[in-house]
Amino acid sequence: MKKIIQIARLELSLLFYSPIAWLLMIILFVQVSLSFTGAMSGLERTKGGPFLTGSLFTDSDNLGLFVHILSSLYLYIPLITMGIISRETSSGSIKLLYSSPVKLRHVVYGKFAAMLTYNLVIIGVLSLFVIGVAPLIPHFDYPHILVALFAAYLLINAYAAIGIFVSSLTSYQAVAAISTFVVLAFMNYIGTVGQDMDFVRDLTFSLSMPSRAERMMAGLLNTRDVIYYLAITGMFLAFTITKLEMERVLKSTFKQVGRYALITVVALSITYISSRQPMIGYYDATATKTNTLTKASQELLKKLGDGPIEMTEYVNGIEDSYNRASPSDRIADIARWEPYLRFKPNINLKWVYYYDSIPGMTENLIKYNSTFNKYVVFMSNANQLDLDKFLTPKEIHKQIDLREEGVRTVMQLKYKGKATFLRTFPYERNMWPKEAETGAALKRLLVTPPKIVFATDGYQRSMDKLGDRDYKKLLNEKITRGSLINQGFDMDSVSLEKDEIPKEISALVIADPKVAFSASALTKLRKYVAEGGNLMIAGEPGKQNVVNPLLDSLGVQMLNGTLVQRSRDYSYGLVTPLLAPGAVAMSPWLQPYYAYKSVVSMPYAAALSYKDNGPFDVHPILITDAQTSWLKKGKFTLDSAALTVESKNGDEQGSFPTALTLTRKVNNKEQRILVSGDADFFSNMELARANMRTANSGLAVSIFSWFAYGEFPVDVSRPESKDNTIKLTKPRVKIIQVVYYGVIPGTLFLIGMILLIRRKRK
Repeated sequence: MKKIIQIARLELSLLFYSPIAWLLMIILFVQVSLSFTGAMSGLERTKGGPFLTGSLFTDSDNLGLFVHILSSLYLYIPLITMGIISRETSSGSIKLLYSSPVKLRHVVYGKFAAMLTYNLVIIGVLSLFVIGVAPLIPHFDYPHILVALFAAYLLINAYAAIGIFVSSLTSYQAVAAISTFVVLAFMNYIGTVGQDMDFVRDLTFSLSMPSRAERMMAGLLNTRDVIYYLAITGMFLAFTITKLEMERVLKSTFKQVGRYALITVVALSITYISSRQPMIGYYDATATKTNTLTKASQELLKKLGDGPIEMTEYVNGIEDSYNRASPSDRIADIARWEPYLRFKPNINLKWVYYYDSIPGMTENLIKYNSTFNKYVVFMSNANQLDLDKFLTPKEIHKQIDLREEGVRTVMQLKYKGKATFLRTFPYERNMWPKEAETGAALKRLLVTPPKIVFATDGYQRSMDKLGDRDYKKLLNEKITRGSLINQGFDMDSVSLEKDEIPKEISALVIADPKVAFSASALTKLRKYVAEGGNLMIAGEPGKQNVVNPLLDSLGVQMLNGTLVQRSRDYSYGLVTPLLAPGAVAMSPWLQPYYAYKSVVSMPYAAALSYKDNGPFDVHPILITDAQTSWLKKGKFTLDSAALTVESKNGDEQGSFPTALTLTRKVNNKEQRILVSGDADFFSNMELARANMRTANSGLAVSIFSWFAYGEFPVDVSRPESKDNTIKLTKPRVKIIQVVYYGVIPGTLFLIGMILLIRRKRK
């Protein structure tokens, strides 16, 4: 060990007495400073944002100072390592090493120890940016940044080991530098080669070095990538020792090749074994554990037990989403499943590629006088598809019918005889399902999904249409992420006049009935309520005579007239009630809306009344403002003169409930009923309203979650980030610019100059 330390000290003295080492450090610092100081100016204006630690240093989608510098770190190593061994060879001192009592491995370890120290100085240079900003950010996420710096350190150490080996291959330092550049550049960009071929993809990805560091930069330390860097570093150091020993003791070509092959096999075996999912250990260093599944998802995977899950991803080669789900995107696809594989390694991933006609294609082909086969040939040429690797329409139809899924990229999960779809969302920037959708699909494999059933009699609004007054976006739109069908719910419909109400449903919805139900339908409905069935009735003003017979047995009535609200900007017909305490009692997730006094938009709403001593516990969840709203009786016109309270016509000013929850115990279960004086608040139009901030979406989802007794949607909420503010002022930004543009680079330059001058004098 003493000899290794002595060699390391000698190598360090040569290194720091070289202008190259100091120049590279200054260039690296200036390169990062340009981005860092610009970010400080932007943060001074915005005063912060969520997850500032990650946004500043490790998030590739934002500034990500450290993650962006990864791609250029390899440029700094070759000029440092080029002379470590080649200098000895060119000067002839290598012969003294061969004949000295010092073992060659001690020489290599000593020189590598010197590089470890120099690399630590580079990490120290990068740490100066952390030191400059961390005191300005309350709750700065230090563990996250320490893991990010450790990942960078592992990467440049592996680069250094490669550089030392290349330096041992030649006596010319310039050749060593250029060769190291080539090797490191190759290992930086090899990860993009052959990504559409299975075997080549796995091989090239295993050689791609920065991508592994980038994963750890996100704050997730894992044994697989750490061991990979250590194995690669050890392999190239072993290559170097072997090369020097072969120079000293002549051996046959077979023995030389055999030794190099043995080193390679051992190193790759270690990386292979350590990359098997059951062998990987993880540590999530982020404050909010953003790289780890939430407790809800972990519990789901635990409940699934030891039984395997089969995930089959079906990809249509002639549909637009193929460009984001092609074989070249397989590595990213597997990475999306890694958080789940971490807790359940026996999720078997499978991909099926096919081509088939997409909805609306036939009409377009007829319009342009073309055929399906011609279109397939055109798309296969455009996307460079090898159709021999794709299932034909006939072959895919034998496996599965995807026409109801739009014949687009979709995943099917199978577990113990159950199957469910996990969909993608092609019109979003990130089309892949997130934890909420994946959790809902997994939970559907464990429990009976809640079913929402819509009554179709009386010309009610539809859950299958995209009209302004219908509900498809919220309930049954497969390509909308937040639609309840993608959050674990099933949807169905029933004719109360012709059919019986299904058993074991989560809720029956009667939305804006326009004609009165028959005595037979009313009997079925009253029987359903008497047996404890959950129910939602959403009416509209002017339909009191239709809705009130449904409400009689509930102790609720829809009052005659229409609610109106005084407003400067909006129609008096648009009522915006506030959430009442009953809404928070219904769903605690509405607490933030209640605290911020968020409103719910209700165009043309009716007021409700209820009996306190009725059969149900009744709680208003929406209440109008007594100062600005009133109940308008009779007919009126909104586009003429401004409306006023006309008491002589029966108008009543005050605070009125527009939505109520009713509960009671029936058959050892809490029966839940919701009555609304408006059927528009969860319609396609109101959920897309852009001229007012409303709580409509949150309320609508909470209502159906209430009917499902909180089972769905799956709660994957996380704590909010604490590192979301920064104490920056314009004078501080000026100081930072002076320090990072002038003071620190100038100090590094002066220290380097002093050392070099002292060295020259000696």
